[in-house]
Amino acid sequence: MGPHHIDDLPKAAAELVKQGEGHTVWLLKGEMGSGKTTLVKQIVEQLGVEGTVSSPTFSIVNQYGNTNGRVVYHFDLYRLKNELEAFDIGLEEYLNSGSVCLIEWPEKLEKLLPDQYFEVQIEPYDLLRRKIYYRRHD
Repeated sequence: MGPHHIDDLPKAAAELVKQGEGHTVWLLKGEMGSGKTTLVKQIVEQLGVEGTVSSPTFSIVNQYGNTNGRVVYHFDLYRLKNELEAFDIGLEEYLNSGSVCLIEWPEKLEKLLPDQYFEVQIEPYDLLRRKIYYRRHD
């Protein structure tokens, strides 16, 4: 997909939600400042979440409820020091909850990830556009 202008992100997020259907674990990869959190905000909106979506940089995980009573979890693992911390926050329980888990910086805990997930890679193209790649791991 892409390059997508920032104004096209709702359309790109809708396509990702369509392509990622059936997967509850989403891995969002990209360098610092590539727009992962901005894309997550659009994905969460496409999933029917109401309210403000913010980066869970300091809390590691934010929980959002959608209009259907489902929960969406948004993780930012950038500050995670090791896999033990992931156990301490109960990451495995979140991943096995059946709720959508959007994970930024999944590289921090590759050993804990399930075999099935939806991978999204975002790369800067220029100041206002990003290239977005996705892949299903079934």
